[in-house]
Amino acid sequence: CLAHPDRPPSPVNVTVTQLKANSATVSWDVPEGDVVIGYAILQQRQDGQMQRFIREVNTTNRACVLWDLAEDADYIIQVQSIGLYGESQASKRVHFRTLKETDRLPSNSSNQGDITMEGLDKDRQLQTGEIIIIVAVLLMWAAVIALFCRQYDIIKDNDSNNNKEKTKPSSEHSTPERPSGGLLRSKKKSPSVNIIEVAPVWGCAWSQLPSHACRAWPC
Repeated sequence: CLAHPDRPPSPVNVTVTQLKANSATVSWDVPEGDVVIGYAILQQRQDGQMQRFIREVNTTNRACVLWDLAEDADYIIQVQSIGLYGESQASKRVHFRTLKETDRLPSNSSNQGDITMEGLDKDRQLQTGEIIIIVAVLLMWAAVIALFCRQYDIIKDNDSNNNKEKTKPSSEHSTPERPSGGLLRSKKKSPSVNIIEVAPVWGCAWSQLPSHACRAWPC
């Protein structure tokens, strides 16, 4: 069948890197000048026990990580480009075999898969660091609030003590006013005493009064 003229051409240079026991990375190229908005990958075990179809749109990625692969197993993959008017024809079949758990990566393998895993680890570390910073800020705020409350209690206690000390002198000064007031009253009575003392001076003037008048005189 001929491809639709508006559909993109098939991907080229399909390669498999970062072979591990349970994962691998597939990468490809897209001819220039073609609008590609996604990709589709057909993954199948060579023994026919498992088949998977991966499709992603609204992306410009030219690589995909295959997960949950079987250990020491043969796989076949094909890649399609997704354009505005449909999908391209499938690329040529690419065969690869996963490693065993005891095997190591080939020395000439790419580091794209490791970069992906390192990126995930960095994201987790950033999330942990952000949580630690948030907890530290909350603890600092709690300490500041506790210190402020303590200082407020101290200031409040000092104000209450000062008010008590101010009220005590006023009461102490108010109590002696009564005796002083008594003294003032006694001083006011002193003229009557003086009048009594000077009464004899006037006795000569009143000596001619009748006897009943002298009895009425206060002295």
